[in-house]
Amino acid sequence: MTGGEVAGILVAVFWAILVSFLAVVLVRLAQTLKATTKLVADVTEQAVPLLADASRTVRSAQTQLDRVDAIASDVQEVTSNASALSTTVASTFGGPLVKVAAFGYGVRRALGGRGRPDTPPAPDPRTVVVGRTVPFARRRKQKG
Repeated sequence: MTGGEVAGILVAVFWAILVSFLAVVLVRLAQTLKATTKLVADVTEQAVPLLADASRTVRSAQTQLDRVDAIASDVQEVTSNASALSTTVASTFGGPLVKVAAFGYGVRRALGGRGRPDTPPAPDPRTVVVGRTVPFARRRKQKG
């Protein structure tokens, strides 16, 4: 065997090792691609019903929001009507009722309250003991 034949055999062995390595890599890559394809198919099968459910939920939420919007506009209308009614009642009855209340107060004062002052009586000077005020409950006992 000559040097050229030995070199040829070495090159052939290295090529065989390289081809074997590449074949193993390609087989593993094919397995990975098959698993990825299966995973994508499973996700697609599960995603379609989920998207349909999400679409139904969004439609239902939109319907509910439309109802809430209608209710809110009705409440706003009722509020404005109540405000207008209270303004009308206040302007219609407010002035006369204040006058009647003032007249009634004046009549009560004139008929029955002449002897009573409006302010409470001043505290008894005897309630002060060594720089302290006797509590209100004890004041009543001392007076009575």
